[in-house]
This record gives sequence, structure tokens and C-alpha cells, in this order.
Amino acid sequence: MRTPFVVGNWKLHKTVSEALTLVTELKNQLAAIKGVAVAVAPPFTALTSVAKRLEDSAIGVAGQNCHWESKGAFTGEVSAPLLADAGCTWCIVGHSERRTLFGDSSAAVGKKASAVLAAGLGVIVCIGETEAERDAGRTFAVLDEQLAGSLPALAGSEQDFARLVVAYEPVWAIGTGRTASTAQAQEAHAHVRKRLTERFGGAGAGAIRIQYGGSVKPSNAESLMAEPDIDGALVGGASLEAADFVAIVKAARPK
Repeated sequence: MRTPFVVGNWKLHKTVSEALTLVTELKNQLAAIKGVAVAVAPPFTALTSVAKRLEDSAIGVAGQNCHWESKGAFTGEVSAPLLADAGCTWCIVGHSERRTLFGDSSAAVGKKASAVLAAGLGVIVCIGETEAERDAGRTFAVLDEQLAGSLPALAGSEQDFARLVVAYEPVWAIGTGRTASTAQAQEAHAHVRKRLTERFGGAGAGAIRIQYGGSVKPSNAESLMAEPDIDGALVGGASLEAADFVAIVKAARPK
């Protein structure tokens, strides 16, 4: 059984003091919740403070992006080893905003994913189609292209495969209030699982969690999490309010 994994991606929100207020609430309210792995992805400026506040909790901390090199002349970038040093245990790569706004190609995402794993962190690799691509019937072709280029090389134990998470985020459902139906989400997740099985074998693919992201909120979380290939959520806006995020985490608990 894959442990459901719910991650709050705060994007460009929260000062250090605001971040500490939120994670203190989460730490208190989620302490008794079992059966779900949880992490938050604050902005870079709050990572160290948040990680320190969460030291004695089960909530992990994730970077929202990283560079594929560990050090060097890369002004404005943050490396995976620096994220680890700041207290992170995970890093998100390939989010649709990185792909569309900042030009991250699948090849670049794959290099970042490999760097994250090499630094000893777990990696969340985001994939997903735009509205135009879905309307053109190209959803699976786009997912195949992104998976082919964005996934790191991986061979090892079940624990190694568990350090790779794929987040399916239909771009047309991110921040729009529009959510994929449970059937649409499960269909895409099943397709991703099939491709993971072809690449990593049944045991490896069985250990890799596939999150859904795209306007996840308390009202739709339970129905999404009930689907067999949806192993948690990458939550955007709803992760900025403690009550909403806690409700989503509770909805992810194994039934």
C-alpha cells in the first residue's frame, strides 16, 4: 500500500512570520492524523525557519524548485544541496508555472529531478496538459513526452522508488477553480501508472505515488482520493489556510 502524500505548495505567498503562524497551526492540528504523509513548500526565504519550527513533527518541508548544478556561477538560483542544508526533505520540479512562465523544458526538469535525488531528497515531478492540448485530444501524448524527459534514472529498492512522486496537474485546472472530474483524473493517473510500469517495472511503479493537483479543495478532495491511482494531492491555494489544508489531509486518509 502506498502512503498518501499531501503537499501544500505555497508559491509566492507568506512572509517568514506568516509562514511560522501557518505551520504552527498545521503542526498542532495534524499531530494526531495517521496514515498520511504531509509536507509544505514555502518560499525560499521561509524554508529554514519553517523547517526549524517543524523539527519535532512529521510534516516535511519541500523546495518549490532548484537548479540542476550543486554550486557555481548561477546567480539567483538555489541548488538541491542548499535546500537540504536549509532543512528540506523534498523538492518540487517541473510545475506548470515553471514550464510556461520560466521556460523549464522536460529535459531541464529531468536534470533537476536527478540532482534532487543525488542530494538525498525526495522529488515531486509535475506533469500536465494545457486546455488546448486536452481539447485537441493530445492529453496522453503530452504526458508521455513530459514523462519521457522529466523522470530521473532510477533503479533500486522500493524505498528508492518511494522517493519519486509524480504530480499530475492539468494546467487548465490550476488556480482556475475548475477541477478535473474524478473520472478524468483517474484516467490520467492510470495512464501515468502504465507508463511508469513500462519504465520501472511493476514493483517500482507500484511504489511511486501519483498526486493530483489542480484546484484541490475540501469539497472535492475525498472523491478524488477515493480513486485507486490517486495517491494524494499537490495543493495550491487551499494550502494557504490551515482549516482547508487540514481538511484535505483528513480526506486523504486510507479508508
